[in-house]
Amino acid sequence: MSDKTAIMICGHGSRDVEAIQEFDLLAQHFRRRLPDYDIESGFLEFARPVIRDGLSKLKERGATRILAVPAMLFAAGHVKNDLPWEVNSFASENPGLEVKYGRELAVDLKLLRAASQRIEEAEAAAPAKVDRADTLLMVVGRGTNDPDANSNVSKVARMLWEGMGFGWTEVSYSGVTTPLVDAGLEHAVKLGFKRIIVFPYFLFTGILVKRIYDWTDEAAARYPGIEFIKAAYLRDHPLVIDAFVDRLQELMDGNPAMNCQLCKYREQVLGHENEVGAVQTGHHHHVVGIGTDDDDHHHHHAHGHEHGHSHAHHPYGKKHSH
Repeated sequence: MSDKTAIMICGHGSRDVEAIQEFDLLAQHFRRRLPDYDIESGFLEFARPVIRDGLSKLKERGATRILAVPAMLFAAGHVKNDLPWEVNSFASENPGLEVKYGRELAVDLKLLRAASQRIEEAEAAAPAKVDRADTLLMVVGRGTNDPDANSNVSKVARMLWEGMGFGWTEVSYSGVTTPLVDAGLEHAVKLGFKRIIVFPYFLFTGILVKRIYDWTDEAAARYPGIEFIKAAYLRDHPLVIDAFVDRLQELMDGNPAMNCQLCKYREQVLGHENEVGAVQTGHHHHVVGIGTDDDDHHHHHAHGHEHGHSHAHHPYGKKHSH
């Protein structure tokens, strides 16, 4: 077969040895899931092999097409600038080679399910049972200098909050932007919840994740009346690997998808399982053209928003214990 497709997994890199070991787990999972492809991984900075080395190895082993996938949750500077530059400069030096660059994992339904399972595992391991209504979930993101990437952490938090039914949810960041975790926890303790679950929305451990857990320990020592629980980060959860495989499939098919994937009409979004495949009708079709309250016919229609929607809570995770 003349067309030989290879896969390049592009990581950020870290000074932390454990972070690199966890990143290497990704390549192992990829090789297990995709035995027919030549797979390499590499890093932007701090660690070897660098991305160019990995691309060169794939070329030497006869790849004719390389699919480069960023192993990153959000599109901040690295995904928007540094990585494409690395990949594109390699491609321009190797005109006989087809090099395609995939999109970041982004806010993805599979990752939300993985996140909800990490949070459920943390709840299950806690000595006491505390109702989710009495629990505050603190979702911690890797801060960036890109407000769009930072805002994705808020979106993840919102979907976990609605989907799992926590009493409250707050967002903080491990660096670069505010609030940092220590300030976020100082704020969260004032809200009066019995339990605070700290969940780092990160793929791998590293200096930042360890700092998040340290900040949590410090808050727990200062506020012994509140239970602080450290949930695990995503790591190599099977659903994370599934999401990566989806990104590869997109690259192969050439159709990076839009946000319809998170639409409750398409697939089971946490908490809206009963609405999957609901017919998409105009929400306000019964009031279209009725006019405002200034119009003389408005009093024929008692137009509140009580028109037959149930807003009951449908938890995200399948196992939901109160």
